[in-house]
Amino acid sequence: MIPTVWAPFPERVDLVLADRTVPLTRDDDGWWKADIALEPGTDYGFSLDGGPPLPDPRSPSQPDGVHGLSRVVAAARSHSEWRGIHLASAILYEMHVGTFSPAGTFTSAIDRLDDLVALGVDAVKVMPINQFSGEHGWGYDGVGLFAPHHAYGGPDGLRLFVEACHQRGLGVILDVVYNHFGPEGNYLGRFGPYFTDVYRTPWGDAVNLDGAGSDNVRAFILDNAVMWMRDYEIDGLRIDAVHAFFDRSAVDLLEELAERVIELEGEVGRPLSLIAESDLNDPRLVWSRERGGYGLDATWSDDFHHALHAALTGETDGYYADFGSLSDVATALQSVYVYDGKYSAFRGRRHGRPVGDLTGTRFLGYLQNHDQVGNRARGDRIGHLAGPERQKIGAALVLTAPFVPMIFQGEEWAASTPFPYFTDHANPELAVAVREGRRREFAAFGWSPTDIPDPQDPATFRSAKLDWDERHRSPHSEMLDWYRRLIELRRSQPDLTDGRLDRVSVTADDAAGILVMRRGRIVVAVNLGARPKAVDLPADARHLLASIPPDETGERLQLSPASVAILELEDPSD
Repeated sequence: MIPTVWAPFPERVDLVLADRTVPLTRDDDGWWKADIALEPGTDYGFSLDGGPPLPDPRSPSQPDGVHGLSRVVAAARSHSEWRGIHLASAILYEMHVGTFSPAGTFTSAIDRLDDLVALGVDAVKVMPINQFSGEHGWGYDGVGLFAPHHAYGGPDGLRLFVEACHQRGLGVILDVVYNHFGPEGNYLGRFGPYFTDVYRTPWGDAVNLDGAGSDNVRAFILDNAVMWMRDYEIDGLRIDAVHAFFDRSAVDLLEELAERVIELEGEVGRPLSLIAESDLNDPRLVWSRERGGYGLDATWSDDFHHALHAALTGETDGYYADFGSLSDVATALQSVYVYDGKYSAFRGRRHGRPVGDLTGTRFLGYLQNHDQVGNRARGDRIGHLAGPERQKIGAALVLTAPFVPMIFQGEEWAASTPFPYFTDHANPELAVAVREGRRREFAAFGWSPTDIPDPQDPATFRSAKLDWDERHRSPHSEMLDWYRRLIELRRSQPDLTDGRLDRVSVTADDAAGILVMRRGRIVVAVNLGARPKAVDLPADARHLLASIPPDETGERLQLSPASVAILELEDPSD
């Protein structure tokens, strides 16, 4: 590797090695280059204007953490026969490497991949694995974007993990964060104009995507995205909080990224996916570029989650204030966005726009994810809040909905372990700031400071580690069986993988607590009420699956309280 670095700010840049310091030469665009090549395994850093050595902004490995020297790694591209995944028909499984297994590493996670195959999912959606401060954390405060986290196993561990997934037929979607960088070990601002004070974000100055010097900042992000999919054979990216991008360029960063990925698909010979997280309810993210959109493959659908969560738990605090009825769930199932241009009381303004003729497979649907579990005071899971029977209803609606379903780790067996927010910052002032910030954030939900575990306490992290043994004990084994049967049902019924929203029909009776969804021959009937309720059905309805076996009287189905039944009609015109 020939060391190069973009650093327009300093007047002098030196390459620092174990036994010598080498001055670099600069070009007119602020790129500095050495006249030597470094072998794999060599540790190095860059000294700016005679200062201490700093990590390479594009460091491929940080074996000693965010403040340590960078390490050269051998270029390694696999020549496997893997041909990728089809996102529209996939079932995703969100996982966090550090808590997925007892050891919390890439290689130890491999030991549990066969369990995911048995469950029936198609791909793992891995929370951020780039270098962040400390040994453990969520990963959304990364600073070494090109370096797989050292505590997880670094570059070699990641390659082994991806290869093991592909050998089992599992794709890998990686969570990446480009809207901000972490506070500890973030030296980018010393090298060049990576940030701008023209815009502000919840994390401080925004990433510079459209100001002076932004061409190289954009290249930094685009090259990083390509690296994961090319060099590590990642199958796609989930892009964190794109609503926090500030980009007034004629070609938006997301559009440019989509173009680069199309080019990369031709190079690697397999499909690649881009999934955006956004709270804007804006379908333009997945519109084609010809239509004036960004050309991404899919986006998260928080409205579906919020509507379902509020209906199952009765919570209406914070952003759940805009939801709470089964009618909202029905709207989300048919139209994706509950707020598609109508007034949002939580926001105090109109929000969103209709999805139009898009299919449901351009949106992800989920009962819980890392945000919706971890951004609670104690990291409560849906089973803790709603109980097992209501969780079964939620799972049934997610896995029969017209969206791409996603399951959060441990959800499939109603894991008893929470998933709270945890960090491992070495800077004591930062640790205090994170702790106090969490308390202020949760005030909107009515949680007191005593309800919130200390993110810096190692016990908080340990509490999130999955207990895989409990899957074999009741009631966890029953929940696992329910998820497996739901996934098997989705696989076996073409009507459930048809994402056309105009073929989804849903009725809801809020007073009675009844929701009935029809998708071709498939009928999903839900009773969230406290008493048994009768639902009219055609005489040819055949039972496929039920959380509590219903009673039949003629052409009426008697649903027990807090239950769901899935049926098939012989005549689709009924």
